[in-house]
Amino acid sequence: MNTLASCNEKFCMILMLLNSVSYSTKAKTIFIANEKSELDWWQTAVFYEIYPRSFKDSDKNAVGDIKGIEEKAEYLKEIGVDCVWLSPIFKSPMADFGFDISDFYQVDSIYGTNEDLISLQKKLKSLGIRIILDFVPNHTSDEHEWFKKSVQKIDPYTDYYVWRDAKIDQNGWNLPPNNWQSLFSKSAWTWNEKRKQYYLHQFSPKEPDLNYRNKELVEEIKNNLRFWLNHGIDGYRVDAVSYLFEDSRFLDEPRKPEEIASKEKNTYKQYYHIYTMDLSETYDMINQFRDVIEEYNQKDGTTRVLIIGAYTSNNITTTHYSNDTDPGTHLPFNFGLIDKLNDESNAANFSNAVYSWLDNIQLGIWPIWVIGNHDYRRVANRFGSEMVDAMNMLNLLLPGTAFTYMGEEIGMEDARVRWDQTVDPMGLNAGADGYLKASRDPERSPFQWNADISAGFTAGPRTWLPVNPNYWRLNLAAQQQQPRSHYAVYRRLTELRRTRTLQRGAFEGHVLSEWVYAFSRTFQGTETYLVVINLGSGYETVDLSDLQVIKEQHVLVHTSSVNSEYSVGDTINKNGFKMRTKSALVLTTDKKVSTSSAASSVSSMKITLAALACAWVSHCGRQSA
Repeated sequence: MNTLASCNEKFCMILMLLNSVSYSTKAKTIFIANEKSELDWWQTAVFYEIYPRSFKDSDKNAVGDIKGIEEKAEYLKEIGVDCVWLSPIFKSPMADFGFDISDFYQVDSIYGTNEDLISLQKKLKSLGIRIILDFVPNHTSDEHEWFKKSVQKIDPYTDYYVWRDAKIDQNGWNLPPNNWQSLFSKSAWTWNEKRKQYYLHQFSPKEPDLNYRNKELVEEIKNNLRFWLNHGIDGYRVDAVSYLFEDSRFLDEPRKPEEIASKEKNTYKQYYHIYTMDLSETYDMINQFRDVIEEYNQKDGTTRVLIIGAYTSNNITTTHYSNDTDPGTHLPFNFGLIDKLNDESNAANFSNAVYSWLDNIQLGIWPIWVIGNHDYRRVANRFGSEMVDAMNMLNLLLPGTAFTYMGEEIGMEDARVRWDQTVDPMGLNAGADGYLKASRDPERSPFQWNADISAGFTAGPRTWLPVNPNYWRLNLAAQQQQPRSHYAVYRRLTELRRTRTLQRGAFEGHVLSEWVYAFSRTFQGTETYLVVINLGSGYETVDLSDLQVIKEQHVLVHTSSVNSEYSVGDTINKNGFKMRTKSALVLTTDKKVSTSSAASSVSSMKITLAALACAWVSHCGRQSA
């Protein structure tokens, strides 16, 4: 039996044991940081993702731009943002709306100029806000000069991309080198007539994969990282790192059982991706990217951050973290609150989703939370509009770093995009019958600033994607005038994150009933905070008398969801109070609650098994390929 197979067998046994041990309703305490420990800026930050096409249009061309973002910089300060993350803004034919980059060194003219980006960086810096960029290393556009020269076999670009000869069938026809599939569906190989070879593209045919086994290419990529760091950028979110390397033997990937595969319209989902995803070489490349970041961090002691996006399992994700031997990444995205939870999840599901990530703290891993981004349906659609405040409380008050996708702070909902309005390649590839499920257009609709034409996103009636028709009632301007609004709740939560309790305090999760989930944040000598969420479909009577973290008979409401019957400053008796369905509260022992809108113990067996499972995954992941 080979090493990988042996690891997999043992890991499966561990998983079976893990699944047989349920989390107790008694709280397991997770300690975050003590008073003397130094926390870097990224560990306590709120990162705010902006999809530039949809944030604010300044030049009336129906597409958002960099000047539009700068126009709204004060708003970002107002809601408590610490760092802005921009989705791709570089020169591109826009076949995949910026993820198909034709020049890593130039801002695309539709968004502005390099000077505009530098101006935005300086404006944000003046407000105490940092900025990171999307870095897309897996591929370029087929209109990039590198690809054009690679087609012509002009050195050193000849092997900058993944090229393979065709297979020839019995009739003399060219066939793709193997059965690898694109994430956008259909073969991951496209024939180039001029070079007489196939090139690999794990995404669109317009996005040929780069060859990271080519040392000259790796140096080119590193130099691009340095270019924008030299212009004051505070770091990068690295996209699609799971796909950087492919197995050099180019073996066919195994197809899923027919009863599963036949139900998938996207051919990518019909296969197991053991040769094109999460190969061991990926870890070394992330280390090399981090080395470039550290060149700058060591110059002035100011941290530039490296964050990676990998749509993969928690166990593989955690191996990307820095450790004693590898520099790794500061933060790999944790998609657990997206992948593991939905509008049918109960309190135990929420507790398991949270602890499954926080258990990694014992391995030296800093927590990170995200409830939405440009690739997922919005929170209001996945959980229901009544759960917007509850999910923001979860995202922002759990220990660690928080990411907000633009619009979540006002509870924006997905727009209804018809087939004839669809522009996302994933939606287009799925066809008229399947686009509603596959398209990412709905969550990328323009930001709803006010009730004016086009929701204040642009001056004219035309927008690159349709504005949600509910903008006349659901918009920022309206919520800024309302004493109770998602906007007001969000501001209170980001302000609360500045306290010692929320930045350093211990965490305990509490399953109070089948449908009531709670978690507490405590820090010695300071006030305690308790978040309580009714996930159910009816009124719930909540009893906090068994919670050791609440010593007082009465606590105050620090923040309440807009659908709650309670208001800021109300007194709650911990022995029993009622909560409306889908409502949420932040309770506190602090007797000086500001009303300003701006203002389960797990058994030792489970802990041991979880640590052992993580160790096996790390060991296997680095020996697999």
